[in-house]
Amino acid sequence: MEYLISILLLCFSALFSGLTLGYFSLNLNTLERRAKHGNKEAAAVYPIRKQGNLLLTTLLLGNVAVNSVLSVYLGSLFSGVVAGIAATSLIFIFGEILPQATFSRHALWFGSRFAPLMRLIMFIMLPVTFPIAFILNKLLGEEMPSFYSKSELLHIVTELEESELSDVDEDEGRIVHGALKFSHTTVREIMTPKEDVVMYEKNQRINESFINHISDSSFSRYPIYSGNPDNIVGILYSKELLTEEPDTAIYQTLEAFDENFLKIKPEEKLDVVLGKMLKQKKHLGVVLSKAQNFLGVVTLEDIIEEIIQFEIEDESDD
Repeated sequence: MEYLISILLLCFSALFSGLTLGYFSLNLNTLERRAKHGNKEAAAVYPIRKQGNLLLTTLLLGNVAVNSVLSVYLGSLFSGVVAGIAATSLIFIFGEILPQATFSRHALWFGSRFAPLMRLIMFIMLPVTFPIAFILNKLLGEEMPSFYSKSELLHIVTELEESELSDVDEDEGRIVHGALKFSHTTVREIMTPKEDVVMYEKNQRINESFINHISDSSFSRYPIYSGNPDNIVGILYSKELLTEEPDTAIYQTLEAFDENFLKIKPEEKLDVVLGKMLKQKKHLGVVLSKAQNFLGVVTLEDIIEEIIQFEIEDESDD
């Protein structure tokens, strides 16, 4: 009978010790996210883990009480020195090391399985633990939430992508990386420079030669300048040329020429430019210097390519 009581006390010591490390190795924000996404184990653990100081007080009080009783009880079974060695050895190996090593590796599984028992113990100990937890809450405040920086998120995504246990594949990992990085990229870094931009003077007449040149270029939008190529005055939409009268100057067209174009600064971030494009329903932005000189163009396709980290090619691309 004496040994059965000792084993029972040792089991409770292991339980309190293992649950202490197990519960507090679980991130509160991660538990909340998993619970909201239907994880039953996280949903069972989160309400308990959320009461941080009350849970900690309950577990530590239970662990100290059981270990004290176990030491006294073993002292009644053995002589002084032997009792001390026996109590220390049993508590250290079976009450601390083994349960903590086991619970820490499977914290969520053990935490959810022992959640009903933990709620019962917390209720029983409430008269003692609640005042202590209340004081801790007032002195220390609520548990600080933990969030990941962008660099940490990028590292996590890389680890998930490389892990055989994760369902994040290479394409998803690449897109997440691009989405997290593109807001730090400036227009200057991805724009098509002025030297590589096909543009036309506003007085250019719409004739067969011009239409053939447009077809060979195979772009949908072209910057239009007046006199000096640095003086951009509008955008030409090539698809609208089909309905325009022949031998008409570009600036005289009814639909093809648009003076209301999106002006972009070279130092603007891509997330800001993307917001402007979506709001103004523009697929092309004209990049201008502080002196309003033409520097190049940036397109919605350029930004999407930066996000997905992949070159988008259509039928006309080489």
